[in-house]
Amino acid sequence: MSTDPRTLATGTLFALAAGLMWGLVFVAPTLLPQYPAALLSVGRYLAFGLIALPLAWWDRARLAQLTRADWLEALKLAAIGNLLYYLLLAAAIQRAGGPLPTMIIGTLPVVIALSANAFARDRDGPLPWRRLGPSLLLLAAGIACVNQAELARLDRDTDLERYVAGALLAVGAVACWTWYPIRNARWLREHPDRHSRAWATAQGVATLPLAALGALALWGWDAAQGGAMALPLGPEPLRFVALMLAIGLFASWLGTLCWNEASQRLPPALAGQLIVFETLAAMAYAFVLRAQMPAPLVWAGIALLLAGVAWALRPVPRAAAG
Repeated sequence: MSTDPRTLATGTLFALAAGLMWGLVFVAPTLLPQYPAALLSVGRYLAFGLIALPLAWWDRARLAQLTRADWLEALKLAAIGNLLYYLLLAAAIQRAGGPLPTMIIGTLPVVIALSANAFARDRDGPLPWRRLGPSLLLLAAGIACVNQAELARLDRDTDLERYVAGALLAVGAVACWTWYPIRNARWLREHPDRHSRAWATAQGVATLPLAALGALALWGWDAAQGGAMALPLGPEPLRFVALMLAIGLFASWLGTLCWNEASQRLPPALAGQLIVFETLAAMAYAFVLRAQMPAPLVWAGIALLLAGVAWALRPVPRAAAG
């Protein structure tokens, strides 16, 4: 895998675009607090799957090249990296608010980089740890600063039990999304002849039956409970549908496409660190919704996160050079 400056820059721009769109997924649970996390999850991925259907017809020739094993892989990625991840994340945000789960998810750049490098299966092997160390330390310090600011806010605004429950759910989401990009990048590197757009569409198609089954199960459970959720569209149907379609298109399909493009250009350990763009975007959206400026410690954390990204992009790793 080549990491010449032009490839590095292009991959970074794709990662930035993916992060900006993925940050939108933190908005819906805040704007729809009366919607249960399960309904937000199946709604988002029903929208993703329905959007993927016409795109699948457009890419039908490329999708026809996928084998049964490829479709099974897409199904696994859809189940864990899409439905389960967002279910846990939405539930975490509704219990603990936006910024805390955002910053727990913000550990992903460090967790993914460490995991990807420790279990690297690239033909060129892992990146040297001395190359990763400074940027990982900067990212970890930035995450710690913002988390400290959120903990200081806890006593005033947040119930401790809900806060802890939200934190644990966010940790589960981290586990899902540590597995997903590493597994997805591995498939892309093992199939360099496959188009990243078609693979994003394939994941959307694979998500649709899972989301449909989830919606039916949720509908049955709600009916047994007396119909408290006002299914299928909940108490604010227009807002719900608009948000699900927007997130399904931008965060799910287009975000996945951009991340696939980044994964084809960058070593996994470096790409993992660039998920920090999602963290920064989600933080920005959360503070806009709060109509509040970040505290000085949060600004310090943001500066450290940006410094970590800058350091990660500074060298061209020899181990990943083509």
